[in-house]
Amino acid sequence: MVKKTKKETKDLSVVKAIYKNLRSSPRKVNDILRSIRGKKADIALRDLQFSEKRVSKEISKTIKSAVSNAENNNQLDIDNLFIKEAYVGKGMVMKRYRPRARGRAGEIKKPFSNLTIIVSEKKQINSKRV
Repeated sequence: MVKKTKKETKDLSVVKAIYKNLRSSPRKVNDILRSIRGKKADIALRDLQFSEKRVSKEISKTIKSAVSNAENNNQLDIDNLFIKEAYVGKGMVMKRYRPRARGRAGEIKKPFSNLTIIVSEKKQINSKRV
């Protein structure tokens, strides 16, 4: 019997950048990601530049990293890049304690996030009308 092996072909028009241990909760990060999904990369960077959220600086760093990966590693045109996927997941949780009344301790949880940005190249379709 011959065993068929699946060959995974890597799509070269899709590039990803991951920011691990981002010091913000996933809930706060997802608020901003919702506003940039599906946009062109340069428009998303412009929107993040004028955002008042602290996390928007780290998100824009990740987008810039994905764009430069696409340009240098996959030779994609940076003018045609758009944000295909942008999602965030839970990371580690740093636990701290604050003294409370009667000798008790109140727990403070400081969450971290794992941010993933996937950019893709939009194909230009040149159709001539006669």
